[in-house]
Amino acid sequence: MLSVFLKDFKGFFGSLTGYLVVMVYLTTNGVLLWIFPGSFNIPLSGYASLDSLFILSPWMFMFLIPAISMRLIAEEAKTGTLDLLLTRPISEFGLIFAKYLSALVLVLISILPTLIYFFTVWYLGSPRGVMDTGGTSGSFLGLILLASVYVSIGVFSSSLTDNQIIAFLIAVILTFIMYIGLFELGNLTGMRPFGTYISALSIEAHYISISRGVVDSRDILYFASASFVFLYLTTLKIKSRKW
Repeated sequence: MLSVFLKDFKGFFGSLTGYLVVMVYLTTNGVLLWIFPGSFNIPLSGYASLDSLFILSPWMFMFLIPAISMRLIAEEAKTGTLDLLLTRPISEFGLIFAKYLSALVLVLISILPTLIYFFTVWYLGSPRGVMDTGGTSGSFLGLILLASVYVSIGVFSSSLTDNQIIAFLIAVILTFIMYIGLFELGNLTGMRPFGTYISALSIEAHYISISRGVVDSRDILYFASASFVFLYLTTLKIKSRKW
């Protein structure tokens, strides 16, 4: 499993993919949060808060994470190396999990430099340190958990086709549905009395909940379960190649 993880992780930085993802995420955030005037600009907002970062990131990841994950299985299937990997002494789930971790670690590397924003806002606040550190910590945790689900969706989408562009599009659509589609569907008047349950299946509902700074076991369970479900579906799809 470690060899598969290292192979895929090194593959991200062996090409431009890894560098581009990190650069695009950090550059876009830097420009929108600190330079361009607008509703997302932190210095102009007058509040010691990183809310803008946590509003933008799920939408940026909706495109960046599928771009990372689209090749993980699709490329292996197209080149024929997937069948070779399946002959190794590693379970199908172990193989999928290794690929999942390689993409997730890359996303975490992208998020890590944004801690500079936290210390900057904390230092510039008046009085210093006035920001809600509990809520901000919860938001960072929520962003990491959100990314974990996005990556699992991306890996699943990559298993459905050997075309990376199609895998990318499927992942974008699925993450959109899981993040806000179910949330908005549940809020429709005609969906009552089941709307609450439908909204509870959305990533956004639990992302908002954990961003309040209170770590609820139900939110953690949701993110873990959602990631596991998509990885399990990926495993079933890979196993079906043997049938």
